[in-house]
Amino acid sequence: MSAELNLATKNLNKMGFLDLEVDPTLDLVEAINQLKKEKNAVILAHYYQESEIQDIADYIGDSLGLSQQAAETDADIIVFAGVHFMAETAKMLSPSKKVLLPDLKAGCSLADSCPAPVFRKFKEKYPDHKVVSYINCTAELKTLTDVCCTSTNAKHIIDSFPEDQPLIFAPDVNLGRWLVKETGRDMVLWNGSCMVHEIFSHEKIVKLQMKHPEAAFIAHPECEAHILDAADHVGSTSSLLRFTRESGHQEYIVATEPGIIHQMQKASPDKKFYPAPPNNSCACNECPHMKRNTMEKLYLCMKHELPEITLPEWVIEKGVASIDRMLEISAKAGL
Repeated sequence: MSAELNLATKNLNKMGFLDLEVDPTLDLVEAINQLKKEKNAVILAHYYQESEIQDIADYIGDSLGLSQQAAETDADIIVFAGVHFMAETAKMLSPSKKVLLPDLKAGCSLADSCPAPVFRKFKEKYPDHKVVSYINCTAELKTLTDVCCTSTNAKHIIDSFPEDQPLIFAPDVNLGRWLVKETGRDMVLWNGSCMVHEIFSHEKIVKLQMKHPEAAFIAHPECEAHILDAADHVGSTSSLLRFTRESGHQEYIVATEPGIIHQMQKASPDKKFYPAPPNNSCACNECPHMKRNTMEKLYLCMKHELPEITLPEWVIEKGVASIDRMLEISAKAGL
C-alpha cells in the first residue's frame, strides 16, 4: 500500500471518503466501467444523485426499487451512490456481498432525526403498537421495526395490518400525516422530517405557478401538508417520474430533490420542468448529503474498495426481517 493510500485510509472516518488525488486527464466514465467489469460490481444510484452518476449507474431508482435490486443482484460488490441508510439496507439484504459507499458522510437528516435509543424509550410507552418505519432510517431503528415501507408502498404496508391494530409510524411526520389522511388510520407519529422537503416555500411556488399557469404542480409526500394540499399529484419519486411521462401536461413544477429532473427530462425531452423553490435564497432545493457523492469519489471507492459498509451481525439478523416483510407485501401488491 502506498504512503498516500495508507494515510487516506487512516483518515477515512474523519474525512468520510478516500482523500486522494485523481489524475484530471483520466476518463472517469471509462475507468469506472472498466472497474465494474473487473470486479463484477454493480452501481445502484438514487434519483437524487448528480446526473453523471445517474448516467453511469446500472440501476437508478427510488428506495423501493433500490432495495429490490440490492436483494436480487448477483454482483460481488454493490456500490451505492446514495446515502448511508441505503447502503446499510443493501448490506442487510446481501450480507455476504461487499457494499461500498463513496462518502460515509452522505447521511440523511431524516434518519438522524430518529436515534434508535430515544425511539426505543418512545416505543415502550405504546406496548400494544406495531411499528412501521419509513426505510429512510438507521439500521438500528430497523431492529425496532415490524415492517419498513417506502413512499411507493407505504399505503399497502399500513393496509396489511388489521384495522384494530394500533400503529406507530416513524420517522417522517409529514409522510405520516399524509398516510393518516390516505388510509384513515389514526397512527402515533414520530416527529422527524427531511431538511429538503421541509423548506419548500408556498409563496414562491404560487409565484412560479403564476409565471407558468399551465404547469402541473407535483410533490413528494415528505413535504409539509400545506404544500401537498396544493399539489395536482402527490407520490413517491418514481410515481412523480411516471406522472410526468404519462400525463398530458407539457410543464411541471416539481417539489422534491431536483436530481429527479434529469430522469424526467430524459423521459420527456419535449416537456419543461421547474424545481419548486425553497424558502431561502437558493433557486432549487438540493440535498447536500446526496450531492456529497462525486464521480471522483465513486472511482476511488471502486478502485480501492473503500469505504466499506459493515454492520454488527445482530443488527443484520434483527433488522432484515422488517425489510423482507416489506418486499414480500410489495411483491404481493405487484409493486
